[in-house]
Amino acid sequence: MKPVLSKPMRHLLGVLFAIIAILTIGTLGFHLLGGPQYSWLDCFYMTFITISTIGYTEAVDVTHYEYGRLFTIFIGMSGIGVMGYALTAATAFILEGQFNQVRWRNKMEKKIAQLQGHYIVCGMGLVGSNVVHGLALSGHDFVVVEVENQHLKSYAEEHPAALYVNGDATDDDVLLAAGIKYARGVFAVAHEDNQNLVICLTAKQLNPNVRVIARCHQIKNFAKLRSAGADEIVSPDYSGGRRLLSAMVRPHAAGFIDDVMEGEGDLSMEEFFVPEDLHGQPLSVLYKSNRDTVIVALKRPDGMIFNPAPEHLLEKDDVLIAMVTVRGHSRLAGLVTK
Repeated sequence: MKPVLSKPMRHLLGVLFAIIAILTIGTLGFHLLGGPQYSWLDCFYMTFITISTIGYTEAVDVTHYEYGRLFTIFIGMSGIGVMGYALTAATAFILEGQFNQVRWRNKMEKKIAQLQGHYIVCGMGLVGSNVVHGLALSGHDFVVVEVENQHLKSYAEEHPAALYVNGDATDDDVLLAAGIKYARGVFAVAHEDNQNLVICLTAKQLNPNVRVIARCHQIKNFAKLRSAGADEIVSPDYSGGRRLLSAMVRPHAAGFIDDVMEGEGDLSMEEFFVPEDLHGQPLSVLYKSNRDTVIVALKRPDGMIFNPAPEHLLEKDDVLIAMVTVRGHSRLAGLVTK
């Protein structure tokens, strides 16, 4: 399908063709009227200074021809009219671009204001881009916060429907514009540790209940980020080193875990909260012939229970960590959300 040009753009193209036509007609006409003693450049120059009202002296003398000056008047009036229209079309084109930008910004702000339980990704570097990619694949709502215009421009061009805020994520107003009050989680993945520390502080002050995951380069800064409110801290360098080691010494296990954690195939690792109406019920009530689910562990405030037995009694707000297929996810989610 061919792209549809806007009305001001069509006008600009029409004006361009009109100017080219006038320059062509004027050059040919002056060359015909002036004779071979004038070069094509002289004739083009005569046309240009006529339609641009520069004036100067006549580069091509056409006064000795009966219709020479009439032709000059025709070229001049046509050129002035087209140039005036060109200015109007250019102004309309610029104003339309600004209007569309403002209209899109207002529309995006309304969409962000309607979000609840979404995620905010602070920083669109290599790590932030991968976080955004994963959120998009899993169908979660999210807002990107980035201070660099170029990064946002590239991202917006690839994802026209993306929601983003251009600004510094350490600024209260920027996080408020991203919907921090109603967000479920914040990814503090700026390049510098000190930026992520301030993002953690700001996010927790604006919404104490929001979950914050922080990126950290220096292991020595873990404690500072934890004090600033980070719920989890991830060091890409440290994690990357551990992953390289696993790929070398236990490649099959590492590959399987990667496939499950990324969730791009049929299997994925998910977590589910046990509702109040299942309190005191055995874990087996969640299976019900569901062979597409494996309960790996059960998380409680006092610790983790690995591979819980089917007769294990559930408690309200237990967190089930399960390996599920797409079908198993649907069935288990239906059981714990009744």
